Amino acid sequence: MKWEGHETSRNVEDRRGSPGGGRAPRLGGGKGIGLGTIVIALVAGWLFGINPMTVLGLLSGGDTGAPMAQQAPASTGQPQDREGQFVATVLRDTELVWQQQFQAGGSRYQEPTLVLFRGATPTACGTGQSAMGPFYCPGDGKVYIDLEFFETLSSRLGAPGDFAQAYVVAHEVGHHIQNLMGITAKVDAMRGRVSQAQMNALSVRVELQADCLAGVWAHHSQRGKGWLERGDIDEALRAAAQIGDDTLQRASQGRVVPESFTHGTAEQRMTWFKRGLDGGRIDGCNTFEGR
Repeated sequence: MKWEGHETSRNVEDRRGSPGGGRAPRLGGGKGIGLGTIVIALVAGWLFGINPMTVLGLLSGGDTGAPMAQQAPASTGQPQDREGQFVATVLRDTELVWQQQFQAGGSRYQEPTLVLFRGATPTACGTGQSAMGPFYCPGDGKVYIDLEFFETLSSRLGAPGDFAQAYVVAHEVGHHIQNLMGITAKVDAMRGRVSQAQMNALSVRVELQADCLAGVWAHHSQRGKGWLERGDIDEALRAAAQIGDDTLQRASQGRVVPESFTHGTAEQRMTWFKRGLDGGRIDGCNTFEGR
């Protein structure tokens, strides 16, 4: 992916130098979280996408955390390290693509903010932990990323490559699109009104739609910049496959339990990303009616 030298976004809060931005605090009244729990929470929190603050609390038996009024200070200026500049470049391109798409539909795109942090950080959805992986908080319209996740994505989840990382950013921005379109609120309104199995099925549709929207971005991004290289699309597809429910369950417990799926199978995730990539249309991403 030929990303160097392109415009970077100004909508980046680099909190990595803020107080409390180092080691993540222990949860559950001092109860430690083992490596296995962290990996499970990291994957589950990232894939669920919307308000994953309960993941580590549930796994550790601790408090899930309440919204925090005090926000961590944001640094001014742009990230100076290579990884920070990369995500700022990808974010800027999502801004340009979605500005065009929303304008074509007769509306105005509200750009999200991307927060870089280490360890833990306050959000409108509660305390964000790096072990949750990248996530989007609809309460403040921000995407949160601890960049150490990219090493985990490569070494532990088996999905290396810069476009795999770009897919992560685009997927979380996809949740922002859902929030702007009112989809997030409609799905959240169903909680408590439908069964857990039905809620799981809705969660799958939410995640697959975010994958498709990431594909729509990739379609228009490549048409505008031509910055993708041989193998880049395969990197994104491999990332989508590696975080499919069936792939994760087979690796962690040796069997697949379809009724517990909340993210979609490897095949579904690849299919919907590819559908967005090939078609480049938001209306082609109606996962709530499509198969």
